[in-house]
Amino acid sequence: MRDNMERWLIHEGHSFEEIKNPENSFQILVKHAGQYGNPVEIFEPKAQPGIIVIGAKIILKTKQISRYMGFNEDEKKRFESRVLEFCNSIQAISKVITEEGKQKVGVYVVLDDKENINQQSVFDAIDRLSEMYEKTSRYLMKTF
Repeated sequence: MRDNMERWLIHEGHSFEEIKNPENSFQILVKHAGQYGNPVEIFEPKAQPGIIVIGAKIILKTKQISRYMGFNEDEKKRFESRVLEFCNSIQAISKVITEEGKQKVGVYVVLDDKENINQQSVFDAIDRLSEMYEKTSRYLMKTF
């Protein structure tokens, strides 16, 4: 799968780099992908061979991070629940994470039909993810 992903990215003219992550068979960071040119990660979890996950992480703004860090556990759960509900409404898998000292919202598309993972399906998923990223980003700016 990794060789295919790299070949398809090169064919489409995308620059990318490998990320080391012990949880994944491979993980690639594409600097600018999709219609909005967002950074996108493509990986295959070791626990789920043949599954390709395409994701992007929205970094909360400094004021948003400060506000989130001031929340108690119930407020954090409510925030995460509202983000999850919104992402479900746009058919995105989401996760609120802390990474590199910053609060982020990850949105993901999962390709799990091994027989139909091809160049077209991957780039269609990247375009869908790019749209989901933008919608989620706007949602966070308006509501948080």
